[in-house]
Amino acid sequence: MSDRRTENPHAIFIPLPLQGHLIPSVHLAIKLASKGITITFINTESIHHSITNSSSEYSTTSNDLFAEARKSGLDIRYATVSDGLPVGFDRSLNHDQYMECLFHVFSAHVDEVVGNLVKRDPSVSCLIADSFHVWPLMISKKYKLVNISFWTEPALILNLYYHMDLLKKYGHYDPLIDKNDDVIDYIPGVGSIKPTDLMSYLQATNTKTVSHNIIRKALFEDAKGADIIICNTIQELEPHTISTLNQMQPFYAIGPIFPNDFTQELVSTSLWCELDCTHWLDNKPHGSVLYVSFGSYAHTSKHDLEEIACGLLQSGVDFVWALRPDLVSSSDTNVLPNGFEDQVKDHGLIVPWCNQKTVISHPSIGGFLTHCGWNSILESIWCGVPLICFPLLTDQLTNRKLVVDDWKIGINLCGRKNLVDREEVTKRVKELMMEEKSNELKIEIKKVKRTLEDALATGGSSQRNLDQFISQVKLKTNKCVCKV
Repeated sequence: MSDRRTENPHAIFIPLPLQGHLIPSVHLAIKLASKGITITFINTESIHHSITNSSSEYSTTSNDLFAEARKSGLDIRYATVSDGLPVGFDRSLNHDQYMECLFHVFSAHVDEVVGNLVKRDPSVSCLIADSFHVWPLMISKKYKLVNISFWTEPALILNLYYHMDLLKKYGHYDPLIDKNDDVIDYIPGVGSIKPTDLMSYLQATNTKTVSHNIIRKALFEDAKGADIIICNTIQELEPHTISTLNQMQPFYAIGPIFPNDFTQELVSTSLWCELDCTHWLDNKPHGSVLYVSFGSYAHTSKHDLEEIACGLLQSGVDFVWALRPDLVSSSDTNVLPNGFEDQVKDHGLIVPWCNQKTVISHPSIGGFLTHCGWNSILESIWCGVPLICFPLLTDQLTNRKLVVDDWKIGINLCGRKNLVDREEVTKRVKELMMEEKSNELKIEIKKVKRTLEDALATGGSSQRNLDQFISQVKLKTNKCVCKV
């Protein structure tokens, strides 16, 4: 018994099966393993299939994405689990059906695989699961595991979800009554926020969807029961919110969760084949290229893409556009104006997908037109690249507030009416890339970048928080062992 108490913890790590959640989960798994924690990382079969099919590093028969990471001495095991749907099922085109399966079916598959792992290896002592999962509290209790919730978005978002009851009480989250348009200034840990800056799910008129059910179960109920929450944010960027969350449960800001070498990829996390843009970028002047990408999962309209395309053309600015094939729909991949690619061939590179960190860290990149996904924001800050914000859904609307209103490192794409217009796109692209505003944004983003660097430096807040988190996990897992 005493020998087991001196062992490092063994954690089962289960990310949410979406690329934006998978990326920081993989990096965190490697970071924890480098600190001596044994990790068993569990992907869904669908995500595993997409990664192995898209990456030249793996054959379709490969069954271990972490094989290369283990060569450097990291104790990371790997397994897959069914999400309840056939591997070939189009999850992008059938979002609601996919979410229904994650809500109602996935837990049974997870229960089985976790139960088998615990039975085979009694050293398993904790469960690290994405906060959007609806089953961690149940499964961690069943197998007597320390329950660690991994929140991949800003602390502000979690805090707002935690206080859905207050939002409903004051008329900011209730489809049955006229929405209150007053500024929200009653949420603990939040100075004030406009209703239009809430996450899209909290602005919706229909709150009976499967996504709303997941949020209520996972965040308003389940995550509050976690032993510890770890978050991909930075203490100095959200001090008041983090302090408030810490009064509810142990909460550690350990971001930004990047590899030691920013562009290093020990484990592939891309669901699509990445085209190399480096040669094209090498021939462009420093800071002259706008990078355009709207993330790995959100969708937009064909009209908006056409307006953005025409606005880019009119601006005359060089650009790289990662235009995901299913950005409008899996069944409609011809989304650009006729002849557009020929018109921009001298100053625009359009690819289905690329390695974002490699592109955004290239010296020729001077701006980023983004959907405001949290990974994209952190990566852009790290590279000192100001942003044009075009949020599409969920946390992206609130992330935009942080970028534009609070940190002042970006500008909005759309005007007051929130409509995408080619003239507005042209104006904003020129403003970001060519005008005085560009210099102002670069000054501010350098300050925020320094905050990120200081947090990850030796003795920085994120390093201290990570060490405190690991100490807390060891303490809790030793207590669990003593009870067995």
